Amino acid sequence: MASASTRVTLSDGVVAGVRDGDIIRWRGIPYAAPPVGDLRLRAPQPAIGWTGVLAANSFGNAPPQNPKYAIGEGGKKQPVSEDSLILNVVAPARASTEPRPVMVYIHGGAYILGSTATPLYYGHDLVRRGDVIFVSMNYRLGPLGYGDFRALSTPERPFETNLGLRDQVAALQWVQDNIAEFGGDPGNVTLFGESAGGNAVTTLMATPAAEGLFHRAIAESSAPILTLHQHYSQKWAGKFTELLCADMGVDDPAEALVNGSLAEIGRAGHRLARWVTEDTPGLLPFGPVVDGDYLPESPLDAFADGTAHRVPMIIGTNRNEGTLFKRLPQGMLSTEESITAMFAATEPDAQDRIVGAYGGFPKPRSMVKFGGDYIFWVGTIAATEGHSQHAPTYAYRYDYAPRLLKWLGFGATHATELFAVFGIYRGKVGKLLAQGGDLRNALRVTSEVQDQWLAFAKTGEPLESWPRYTPKVRATRIFDKHSYVEIDPYRARREAWAGFGDYVASVPGIERATETMESI
Repeated sequence: MASASTRVTLSDGVVAGVRDGDIIRWRGIPYAAPPVGDLRLRAPQPAIGWTGVLAANSFGNAPPQNPKYAIGEGGKKQPVSEDSLILNVVAPARASTEPRPVMVYIHGGAYILGSTATPLYYGHDLVRRGDVIFVSMNYRLGPLGYGDFRALSTPERPFETNLGLRDQVAALQWVQDNIAEFGGDPGNVTLFGESAGGNAVTTLMATPAAEGLFHRAIAESSAPILTLHQHYSQKWAGKFTELLCADMGVDDPAEALVNGSLAEIGRAGHRLARWVTEDTPGLLPFGPVVDGDYLPESPLDAFADGTAHRVPMIIGTNRNEGTLFKRLPQGMLSTEESITAMFAATEPDAQDRIVGAYGGFPKPRSMVKFGGDYIFWVGTIAATEGHSQHAPTYAYRYDYAPRLLKWLGFGATHATELFAVFGIYRGKVGKLLAQGGDLRNALRVTSEVQDQWLAFAKTGEPLESWPRYTPKVRATRIFDKHSYVEIDPYRARREAWAGFGDYVASVPGIERATETMESI
């Protein structure tokens, strides 16, 4: 029988959780050693064991980021520290005779911000409705998580790549080693995430070290372009160290990386982001890098050729992805100038064909649609097409938005599906968003999305109302106040983007990306 005790014995020591009504939660469990001192910019090392009982009742530190974004419960700011490689577990308080399915969540934030302390990600409602075990993790962000400083590496002081990605793999390995003690089934792990977390999911699908660590995947608004070719990651690493050295007043970039304060590293990262936006419109400076080693090929190529892990996958985007970024344009293609610059650097001949699929271009509304599609939808379609030829794949589009979000000009914008996934409409905040007659619809959409995600986590298939996606049929589940299945939504846009090579194809000697994009 799976125990419902708050005290659990793990491989590193004993942890004591907190009973909260019909659930038990454990917060702030270390899954790796703090990456500080000599471990900065190194692959995660095993957690340091402890004696006695660890009180797992606090989220602890947020990963290094702008402190104004590290917001936890009650709007309180979290402390920010490199010592932040922790995870959290939520389980039903009721004992079970069978191991429960496990759902592991990776938060978003463009790989520069966020933590598991954000109340949206607590997972309590999902655990209560689905009788599952929920796990969330912190991972390294920004330059300390996704800077590619291999050019400065020496045998005496190595700098490794893809540290945030390696952290995620270490957390998944921790789940394999320990989740049974919480009543979870290590043989039934669903990995899911949104935005940068969705990108982490599609990237982990192509990461050899993650093989066997999860058995199903859900990628929400994945933004595959966040996974970078090393041409860009190394170019930007050089610019970052140039900025960092100038700020610190030193000449040795390796010394600057080792000794730079979090404030100095943060300032250099912010300046780099502004520079990248001008240098390569539509790309962001931090994300997993196709280094030919830990990540041998791009996820889109892996999906196309079948080398991605052949696990069932749900993947999709929201109807109005780009509207969230109208007031946050950095890194978003939302002006005619930035869109023209992007095509000039990639495929100038494709510009008229593609923008012609967006009625009214270059009106602001049309450009917002274009930017949302480029960042989130185009790569998602390529991933869907590729993986569906090798493993069960289920496509969705999230269209639901209460009247308040429509009135504010957002609609079903980026991340709003999380209100349904995590049951936010059942709480105070959700009831404010869905006032009056909207609440009934919001609760209906919440129940359907959760039931689909939970059925998939338990069986590897969603409910019968959701058919598989195939390149011939392209069946897509549309989540709205009255959900339905649509065949090949946005067909004209999909056909217009077909063959577009993206930035990777513009790098000399890189051809696979064009082949991958042709699949859409």
